[in-house]
Amino acid sequence: MRTEQIDPRYADLDSWSAAEMIAAMYEGQLAAAGAVRGALGPITKAVEDAVPALRRGGRIVYVGAGTSARIGVQDGSELLPTYDWPADRVVFVIAGGLDALVRSIEGAEDNEAAGTEAITNAKIGADDVVIGIAASGTTPFTIAALRGAHAAGAVTIAVANNADAPIFAAARHPILVETGSEAVAGSTRMNAGTAQKIVLNLFSTAVMVKMGRVYRGLMVDMRARNAKLRRRAVDIVRQIVGCAEGDATRHLEQADGDLKTAILLGFGLSRGGATELLKRHGGNLRAAIDEFKRGNR
Repeated sequence: MRTEQIDPRYADLDSWSAAEMIAAMYEGQLAAAGAVRGALGPITKAVEDAVPALRRGGRIVYVGAGTSARIGVQDGSELLPTYDWPADRVVFVIAGGLDALVRSIEGAEDNEAAGTEAITNAKIGADDVVIGIAASGTTPFTIAALRGAHAAGAVTIAVANNADAPIFAAARHPILVETGSEAVAGSTRMNAGTAQKIVLNLFSTAVMVKMGRVYRGLMVDMRARNAKLRRRAVDIVRQIVGCAEGDATRHLEQADGDLKTAILLGFGLSRGGATELLKRHGGNLRAAIDEFKRGNR
């Protein structure tokens, strides 16, 4: 596995100055980001398969061990505050459990039975989207979990950094990002981890946009749970409606903080009318606004 090999370029890393070391590692990070370009097609196919399943009420499930698990948890946990994605529709299947996020659980990643059991316990079904992440692509826990999810009919996605990794055979959508050797051999939190995070960023953001949770580049499903987000919510309503700040604040209050409803109130709909219009379009604000504007030409 290339991710475990020593890169000759970094053989004398420990003898370099800090400046030399940082510059070389920085270049490695840029190369890792560039390597994602070759995976854009597979990422696109995974998104196109995932969205219909999620529209039927499915969940996004992240599976991994060690660094890969932590990267998955970071991606999934950010869907809640950014897009108001329901907490019960994000599942984390982690080798060794949640404790493994902050300390090493020896042998957990080698436990195939635990991976299979976790998928069974999560009651994975055909509407779920299961993402297995493993830099090596050989992690027994993650492969077993993906196999179980695949057998249950779920949309399965494998993200790995070594060609011909066995994890790819366990998933419907293999996403390979060949990042090669690391500055520190086997330390896949570096190049491989950077590439994995980019893949997940692209995938989850595209999914949320396709699910109608973004309008004109704005987070229209965000919930304003602190002062910063309340200011952002007011600004979003103001920008889309073209109203004064005070009016935007009033619309949000009338909508009980629901951004999409507040925006439609700003266009002149009643609370009931806004709710019905959004329901008719599955919560898609662009479609709701387009229908409203067609009816008011």
